[in-house]
Amino acid sequence: MESGGKFTHRPVLLDECIDALAIKPNGRYADLTLGRAGHSREIARRLTDGGRLYGIDRDETAIVEAGENLREFADRAELIRCDFRFAADELRKRGVDSLDGVLMDLGVSSPQLDDASRGFSYMADAKLDMRMDRSASLSAYEVVNDWDEAELARILRDYGEERFSGRIAAEIVRSRPIETTFQLVDAIKRALPAAAKREAQHPAKRSFQAIRIATNDELGALRDGLESIFELMAHGGRMAVISFHSLEDRIVKNFFSDKAKGCICPPDFPVCVCGHKPELKQITKKPIVSTERELNENPRARSAKLRVGEKI
Repeated sequence: MESGGKFTHRPVLLDECIDALAIKPNGRYADLTLGRAGHSREIARRLTDGGRLYGIDRDETAIVEAGENLREFADRAELIRCDFRFAADELRKRGVDSLDGVLMDLGVSSPQLDDASRGFSYMADAKLDMRMDRSASLSAYEVVNDWDEAELARILRDYGEERFSGRIAAEIVRSRPIETTFQLVDAIKRALPAAAKREAQHPAKRSFQAIRIATNDELGALRDGLESIFELMAHGGRMAVISFHSLEDRIVKNFFSDKAKGCICPPDFPVCVCGHKPELKQITKKPIVSTERELNENPRARSAKLRVGEKI
């Protein structure tokens, strides 16, 4: 993604996303994870009179900076601040009854990571926060300090795929109150066996991911958002989704697979009686990943996977 309000490097899988959306000059498109508008600029650039881009993000800072970055396309771009799980409702309120394309670039954005004060990063000390929407009531501070040990262990295991989830949860509880990111990192390190601390991956990476996902209900929002925005898409409309970890990708993969299914009768039925028809054509049988050139320019793109579907 782009950093700050300046375009210092290209958004992840930019060309691949633009190609996947097959943009119509007079079409209507929604970028549900606007960020600083790196992808949105290229969508808006391809629109002409009658074409419309809706940029959606729950981060107020992103909306403000994206507005600056999209200023030259103000005649065709409208920005909406909301969680993308509610994007379809917000669009309908504005009279939008169909979309020709939808883009989702999931997870935390580079500007959020790079702004130490947001509390997303285990590489900089800051107050525990991790809220994508800073008006939300739940922050990482409450998750870390108020949730019970069993629930902490569950989210570390399920959202972070952390094999030492029980040990880390117990140490977090023993170390309370934990007020800063470095205090949390120290608690995680204390809980890990020596061999785990020597692994190439930062010892706090999985735990921070888990706590961030729980704080923002990212997986629940993804499930709701995919379903609701799909209902608003026009037939022939394209959906392009970039995920950055296996939990997100599994949800997207399963969503596309379910929508692409035809008959859902039990396999022992001799003939179809359900009448179920596929709703989506999978454009990508396997996810698109970054090229070596992109990885050299942006190491954060290493785990990115792009899946594309077309509504039938």
